[in-house]
Amino acid sequence: LVESKFAALIWANEPLHSRELVKLCEAELNWKKPTTYTVLRKLCERGLFRNENGMVSSVISKEEFYAMQSEKFVEDTFEGSLPAFLAAFTTRKALSPAEIAEIRRLIDGYGEG
Repeated sequence: LVESKFAALIWANEPLHSRELVKLCEAELNWKKPTTYTVLRKLCERGLFRNENGMVSSVISKEEFYAMQSEKFVEDTFEGSLPAFLAAFTTRKALSPAEIAEIRRLIDGYGEG
């Protein structure tokens, strides 16, 4: 969650100088300078962002990031089984007809590709 908020700051303001990022993180996340640089370094090492000569920008899009987060969640929690995830999700929340139609459309589109 904290990584997502940090990443959102970068996507909303990129490209930006690391000094600007420190100010944003102080205002939005109440972080000190070392915390900002530590998290930035970790996310750069993971290939999400780059920090070249103090200029911070993204390597992957917000959509790619959230797709990766979702994949990791399903992998860690449901041993990579999307059907197990959907079964767990729908035991407490009924899918609307529109959601069912969208899931069918996605599955049909995937089968064609």
